[in-house]
Amino acid sequence: MISHEHDGALIQHLRQLEESLLQPDVRKSRTLIELLADEFIEFSSSGRIYNKADLVEALQAESPSKQTANDFKVARLCPDAALLTYRIHLHREPPVHTLRSSVWRRSNGKWRIVFHQATITSEA
Repeated sequence: MISHEHDGALIQHLRQLEESLLQPDVRKSRTLIELLADEFIEFSSSGRIYNKADLVEALQAESPSKQTANDFKVARLCPDAALLTYRIHLHREPPVHTLRSSVWRRSNGKWRIVFHQATITSEA
């Protein structure tokens, strides 16, 4: 059963990790590889499905873009797994707004992302 209890330290930590993944320097660094679990999968807002290797390759080739994240919420799925949801505003013309969800799992004391989904929305 999912626990919706407030866990300020966990949400702060996962938010920091998730926001680091939006930074152009992290997206092209070894940190990206360390934050993605080997079995990572993403359903992107374009409809494409990425595994870890695909995403690392795509992010290495992407042009930097300004993104703002807000409205973070966390639900603990079990002691070592959590669902993080939030919104992204991609600053470009036209602007793009997405709802995001990530499943994070703690293993050997480190949190890694195992699943991510982005869904385009018309809401800011």
